[in-house]
Amino acid sequence: MTYAVTEACINCKFTDCVEVCPVDCFYEGENMLVIHPDECIDCGVCEPECPEEAIVPDTEPGVEKWVALNQKYSEIWPNITERKDPPADAEKWSGKRDKMDYISPAPASA
Repeated sequence: MTYAVTEACINCKFTDCVEVCPVDCFYEGENMLVIHPDECIDCGVCEPECPEEAIVPDTEPGVEKWVALNQKYSEIWPNITERKDPPADAEKWSGKRDKMDYISPAPASA
């Protein structure tokens, strides 16, 4: 089992989850985070920390596409190990659905 970050993270990118992860398995894109499924130890401490409820276990129905997306981007985006401030407009995106069209494949800028 692993956890995956879903589209609720897009353009919100709160990093509360990163702060509690004991194995540093989060990777940062320009406008969202992902979890490397091979590094995740299934501890679940990140899930309740996400204010957008964007983190789900891979046992939930329909999450397969998100596990694949997390796998893909965790292999090309940089690892993030410390909490950062969310984007300035994160609250505007909070709670919005159907954000997949807004995902950026670009890695986070330094």
